[in-house]
Amino acid sequence: MMAARVAAHPIGRIAEPEEMADAVGWLCSERSSFVTGTALPVDGGYTAR
Repeated sequence: MMAARVAAHPIGRIAEPEEMADAVGWLCSERSSFVTGTALPVDGGYTAR
């Protein structure tokens, strides 16, 4: 089952929890102060295929 999940991601692996947290941390930081009204997929390219 895990191999099928990994194979479904163009990046070839499942995200580490820290990678997901990095995206959240960036959105909560001043570095993203000009980002408004957009979706930020953090999915390893899964939805871009």
